Amino acid sequence: MEPAPTPRVLLADDDKSILERTCAILCEFEVVGMVRYGRDAIAEVQRLDPDMLVIDISMPILYGLQAASQLQSICCRTKVVFLTVHEDKDFVAAAFSVGASGYVAKSQMSADLVPAIREVLQGGTFVSQSVQRVTSLALSITRWDLISTMATAPEAPYNAGQRDFPGPVKS
Repeated sequence: MEPAPTPRVLLADDDKSILERTCAILCEFEVVGMVRYGRDAIAEVQRLDPDMLVIDISMPILYGLQAASQLQSICCRTKVVFLTVHEDKDFVAAAFSVGASGYVAKSQMSADLVPAIREVLQGGTFVSQSVQRVTSLALSITRWDLISTMATAPEAPYNAGQRDFPGPVKS
């Protein structure tokens, strides 16, 4: 009997040092690529057909939520785990609403990312314990509307120094 193939993972984060740290943590997986923009994540998922996409929420060109939403709309088989600084219930809810199966806080990535990927690849879901402590996955309607608008907006300008998720772009 042949051993199961090594799961293939694509990484997407605008911070090069996070990409490098994440790659080092994922030594039991085959990291098939690293991209720094949401739009590139979509293109590389379509080109490489990885088993897993590990993606940040706040990224230039196309936010991670928007990228995951677009992948879900094309019935992509690639599973999605968000790796993010956002430890807020509304971001967790938004991530799962656009097709994510996992949500890992960057502050917990060393301990949580590998177990999250394993759980998601087996058909489960995963949320970092630190995020579970600050959220019950209940929605606050006002912020949910804002975040879901960003998840489905075509594209929004990005401020590379910005740490919070921006609001919708008004024309």
